[in-house]
Amino acid sequence: MSNPNLTAAFTEYFGTEAERAFFSPGRINLIGEHTDYNGGHVFPCAITMGTYALVRKRDDRTVRLVSLNFKEKGIIAFSLDDLDYNKAHDWANYPKGVLKYLIEDGQKIEQGFDCLIYGNIPNGAGLSSSASIELLTGVMLEKLFDLKVERLDLVKLGQKTENQFIGVNSGIMDQFAVGMGKKDAGILLDCATLQYEYAPIKLDHHKILIMNTNKRRELADSKYNERRAECETALKLLQKRLDIRSLGDLTEDAFEKNKEIIDNEIVRKRAKHAVYENARTLKALGALKQGDLPAFGELMNASHRSLRDDYEVTGKELDTLVESAWKQEGVLGARMTGAGFGGCAIAIVENDKVDAFIQNVGAVYEKEIGYRADFYTASIGDGAKEITLEELVWAF
Repeated sequence: MSNPNLTAAFTEYFGTEAERAFFSPGRINLIGEHTDYNGGHVFPCAITMGTYALVRKRDDRTVRLVSLNFKEKGIIAFSLDDLDYNKAHDWANYPKGVLKYLIEDGQKIEQGFDCLIYGNIPNGAGLSSSASIELLTGVMLEKLFDLKVERLDLVKLGQKTENQFIGVNSGIMDQFAVGMGKKDAGILLDCATLQYEYAPIKLDHHKILIMNTNKRRELADSKYNERRAECETALKLLQKRLDIRSLGDLTEDAFEKNKEIIDNEIVRKRAKHAVYENARTLKALGALKQGDLPAFGELMNASHRSLRDDYEVTGKELDTLVESAWKQEGVLGARMTGAGFGGCAIAIVENDKVDAFIQNVGAVYEKEIGYRADFYTASIGDGAKEITLEELVWAF
């Protein structure tokens, strides 16, 4: 859908004008993949693509939601007195879960509202559209009802919605990046402690390109749960000898000295990825702090190779994009981003090489895979926030 008029659409659906507007970003993870649930570090950033909401309070206890991305679902309505999961409510279960948990936490929300949502994140691409909706809802309710709630609590509540209400066993990285993002900065997050720091990402002469395989992937995929289980097996074996709480506690050296205790070769490879990827993520912070983009790019490349060979979560589509990207002029680094098994990859490319990059990589992909990839230029932006109705118009 191109450039929708959201204010007109709100009036068309609800017969009145919107009062306020909100934006919540998508996210990419620059490096640190499948480390979050292993107690390691991740390095995501919020992007300027995301999810928009227009909202108006009601005088009763009815909530009415509509998404321009799922027009065929029409208006989905429910009462504040019935916030249980309802399969028929489809995508609206994400905002409903956030609403339910805020009220259960003692927040005072006694009026319903009408809300129109539109996202320009490609659905199912692995750029975290679900976390974007969760934090969009949280910030919208915070501002709309003048709630006293810390941003980190909204982040945790978004993850709780994903895990307990929707039933997807994901880590906290997505909600954290969406809720805590900052323009022109990546976030080094310790997933075990939630300690974090921002690292400046100055890309004056480069752009971040998102490459979408257009292969749908589901986060609840059995392979994702399989990898988690394999890492838990490795951890239990290592804990017989080492005083560690997670694979994220291990240095590369400590892993190498003790890896033989993991007798299954596949399980050992999974653990190796978790340990080495965590180390790469910490090195990436150091590289960016020194303004050493080429070193950062090399770490991205090493990350993809590990995800391909040791963790085995890439697949033909992602490998075709990334390996083709590595051969192009002006590329600092490229890797898959997200859970894998489809979804997206990212590349850091010199500004004047972007057009040739898209043309060349796109041609290779279509020839190898049989359908086209999509390419987007990503800017690093702020986390979820209220915007003015005027800003909303300018966004489109």
